[in-house]
Amino acid sequence: MVAVHQIINRIGRRLILSVRVSPGAKRVGIEGLWNASAIKIAVQSPAVEGKANTALIDFLATVCGIRKSAVSILSGEISRCKRVQLDFESDTSADLAQNGLKNLIEEKIR
Repeated sequence: MVAVHQIINRIGRRLILSVRVSPGAKRVGIEGLWNASAIKIAVQSPAVEGKANTALIDFLATVCGIRKSAVSILSGEISRCKRVQLDFESDTSADLAQNGLKNLIEEKIR
């Protein structure tokens, strides 16, 4: 089993995710892991003029139940591999999101 905690890092009320984006996909969602080092997330938007980044932010905000403004790309703006920060208002909401993401990933890699 892959150590998901290495892909989802918790720092207080923040989650830092290692993400590999697949732009131009037919469906939006978590596809599993990429090289056991990042969450592979598919978005329908093309990798043009930041559209895939916007779609990634929208997806993560929706899945984690936070505002879009609480999601930021730390690195990899023009790369498929990114580090994304999610800011939560409470430890409880960060816990719920972390566990939810882990469950979604584990469902895909079984």
